[in-house]
Amino acid sequence: MEKFGIGQAVRRREDERFLKGEGRFIDDISLPRQLFGVVVRSQHAHARLVSVDTCDASAAPGVVRIVTIEDCRAAGLGPIPSMTAIEGIDPDSLQHPARYPLADGTVKYVGEPIVFVVAETVAQARDAAELVFVDYETLPAMVDLAASLDDEAVQVWEGHETNRAFRFTKGDARAVATVFAAAPRVVSLDLINNRVAPSAIEPRGSIGEYDAPAGRYTLHVSGQAVHGNKMQMAAAVFQTEPDNIRVVAGDVGGGFGAKNFVYPENILVMLAARLSGRPVKWIAERTETFFAEIHGRDHVTHAELALDDDGVFLGLRVATTANMGAYLSSMAPVIPTAASWVSMGGNYGIADVYMEVNAAYTNTVPVDAYRGAGRPEAAYIIERLVDVAALELGCEPDDLRVGNFIRAFPHQMSLGMTIDCGDFASTHSLAMQSAGLDHSNARKKHAAARGKLRGVGTSSYLEVTLGMPSDGTEIRFEDDGKVTLLVGTHSTGQGHETAYSQIVHEVLGLAFEDISIVQGDTDLVATGGGHGGSRSLMIGGSAMLGAAGKVREKGMAAAAHILDADLDDIVFADGLYAVRGTNLSITLLELERALREAEDLPEGVEHTLGSSATFERTRHSFPNGCHVAEVEIDPDTGSVVLVDYTVIDDFGRILNPLIAAGQVYGGCVQGIGQALLEQIVYDDQSGQIFTGSLMDYALPRADDLPAMTVQFNEAAPTDTNPLGVKGAGEAGATGAPAAIANAVIDALKDHGVRHLEMPFTSEKVWRAIKAAQT
Repeated sequence: MEKFGIGQAVRRREDERFLKGEGRFIDDISLPRQLFGVVVRSQHAHARLVSVDTCDASAAPGVVRIVTIEDCRAAGLGPIPSMTAIEGIDPDSLQHPARYPLADGTVKYVGEPIVFVVAETVAQARDAAELVFVDYETLPAMVDLAASLDDEAVQVWEGHETNRAFRFTKGDARAVATVFAAAPRVVSLDLINNRVAPSAIEPRGSIGEYDAPAGRYTLHVSGQAVHGNKMQMAAAVFQTEPDNIRVVAGDVGGGFGAKNFVYPENILVMLAARLSGRPVKWIAERTETFFAEIHGRDHVTHAELALDDDGVFLGLRVATTANMGAYLSSMAPVIPTAASWVSMGGNYGIADVYMEVNAAYTNTVPVDAYRGAGRPEAAYIIERLVDVAALELGCEPDDLRVGNFIRAFPHQMSLGMTIDCGDFASTHSLAMQSAGLDHSNARKKHAAARGKLRGVGTSSYLEVTLGMPSDGTEIRFEDDGKVTLLVGTHSTGQGHETAYSQIVHEVLGLAFEDISIVQGDTDLVATGGGHGGSRSLMIGGSAMLGAAGKVREKGMAAAAHILDADLDDIVFADGLYAVRGTNLSITLLELERALREAEDLPEGVEHTLGSSATFERTRHSFPNGCHVAEVEIDPDTGSVVLVDYTVIDDFGRILNPLIAAGQVYGGCVQGIGQALLEQIVYDDQSGQIFTGSLMDYALPRADDLPAMTVQFNEAAPTDTNPLGVKGAGEAGATGAPAAIANAVIDALKDHGVRHLEMPFTSEKVWRAIKAAQT
């Protein structure tokens, strides 16, 4: 049997199924008597609904039901929940207007659902949706985040004195103010973390079923957190017992955080199924996704770094205005607060840090978690500040980094997190060597001879493995002689089937073809924390390791009984139990079969080796690394070309180098996309979205990217979990934006450019060059 255990670069076993078209995604599901739903959405960013006339639509061919806000009220639906109980949020500042699956009297953003048309076919539902007449009384819209908290700002919510959703603080403001007052040098920077669309390859979709006699809903969804969605909808929306809701997610074509949440459409298909007595399916069209799915990032920040005369970092002060959109999405308050402060200050020994966040409502699509969710924003702040400080001090940015790296562990950060381990200096050094920075000046001269501006940028990022803190797994032996792994995490393309199979193979010696995975079904898997925060391997993988260990240990006593040997003489290796010094042996699967057939078993020996285990995180792990980007800019056009990209990551123990590298590549591409191409743009006056399709919203393509170098530094293993791993899924998106930004500014600094905002489009860069020449 081939070895496919921990540390092996095993090709993803699920890919064969996907490449053959054998995946089962949400739009592959068709249920008997299924109906189709189409959402009628607001055409305005802010308006009163004078009337909504559905008469013509109701009479259209094939229409079965039109769900309205009155139906939501009659069903007793509660508002969609959001997590607001966060330490550091001033409760007196919190404003949390109710959000229902359909607009209630007013619309607050372009794309907000107004009615839900249900028909026999999707074409009939679309045609009928065109017949719904909505009479709007348009109102002024607030889109400009930077001005949203001004006294004269248009109010998103009538009756509110301010657009502020809440105020959050972390750190000792007075102590930090004292440090800044005494600091020999203070560097400040205003920056924007631009709004982006998650843009998974598979759009969102859902199918609702209702069993009237049982009073039970089933939701099939392209999602990441089935258990969380079930509990939130049961408690807050449908106000029923959790057992009355089942949530199922099969294969998911990407999520990036955006598919974690309770969305209006998921509720609507469930309610429509109850009202119509038939299953109801809704699949977002690609353009619709720009309105029907959360956006990410969108922060305006003023940041300050205090230093002494030797360039030692003394203090960090950050004030951010964070866009919430028109409503608080499920996890939206967490992202700029609890998910951001945990890594604020990065890999540097900064003794005093203070951050303040004012979250603001605007007439835009709600904003929530997008790959990295708070940590990329924190990394961008400190890594840009370091380069600005180096420019003002007249020193090399990487010398400033190395001189301020944390070197002794465990290290308690100013805001409270304790970094257990790391070797930031060696990771940085490996990145410098791999990127060949000793020869970067020669490359700049060669570029200049060709009329190009070449720049090098570094980003030494710090990540934190977050997400739900515990998960359980079960290893179940089936009647057909195979083994099923039941997991509470959820893969949206990360390769979990392969990773979990490798763990089980390492411990139990089982072949991949004998292992299957069950995930994403709240009826089959009792509990689960889903996907998010790069948690799956650290939490779910550790639980799987524990369950496999229990199977192995149960098998020792069982083998001793079946083989009629002393327990001390039983040895196990490569899936085989043997009696030491004899030729007696039995495979793990043979032992399971023998136990099932046995009539009498001694105490402590069960009829199955099946086992379960739970792992609960008690300490966080801290993935970290160093990105190095090189760009060339054409000064005549402003065109930015990424010519080289190097990443050295510390993810602790590497379970599968191929999967880990794949996660880094994907994350980097998303971070590079944000830095160079991607931005959701609204009209400042009307609130109409300008970038509402892939014709206008620029995603990175293969020819936008160089061949990337990705390597791992395993010099600092973690003991926060038995696998010794640190989360890998979001690291690329955390380190990339600042590396690109620093490279662009390095190329332009001789033109007097100190800072530019992402994305670095040709027009923006060209204008900066021309402005510097005047």
